Amino acid sequence: MIAKDQEFTRLIKENKGIIYKICNSYCASKDDRDDLAQEIIYNLWKSFNSFNAAYKFSTWMYRIALNVAISFYRQKKRFKNQSPIPEGLIVFAEQLEDKTEIEENLQLLQNFINELKEIDKAIILLYLDNKSHREISEITGFTETNIATKINRIKEKLRLKFSNK
Repeated sequence: MIAKDQEFTRLIKENKGIIYKICNSYCASKDDRDDLAQEIIYNLWKSFNSFNAAYKFSTWMYRIALNVAISFYRQKKRFKNQSPIPEGLIVFAEQLEDKTEIEENLQLLQNFINELKEIDKAIILLYLDNKSHREISEITGFTETNIATKINRIKEKLRLKFSNK
């Protein structure tokens, strides 16, 4: 039988993309992303005994990671009078020459997603990660119908932002 710490490490390594995605979406600076990643892993470890192996680890991980990220974001927001300029908004001239239209649109999408409310950001990240409405519902605690409505509204907001760029 695999030891608890070995199983935890294996699962974190297999699902580390979830942590990177959430940290990149909720934090602008590298230091904040590192702090958030550490906080997420710590909370996952603290809660690991409550993980039910009958469910998908990634769903459980998303739920905890998003809750930690939203709390972290709100705490940072409360203590800062000024918000820093997101790194993705600063584009240097030499980078523009190498960027394709797709890369520019992906960067714009990331910036627009970063402007969303915390829960909307979480929902669209899960949606973009090809999670079903049921999985998103399990992670966020909203009904599937509410998730479908929220996703449509978020997509419409993003479409409007792209059309006004």
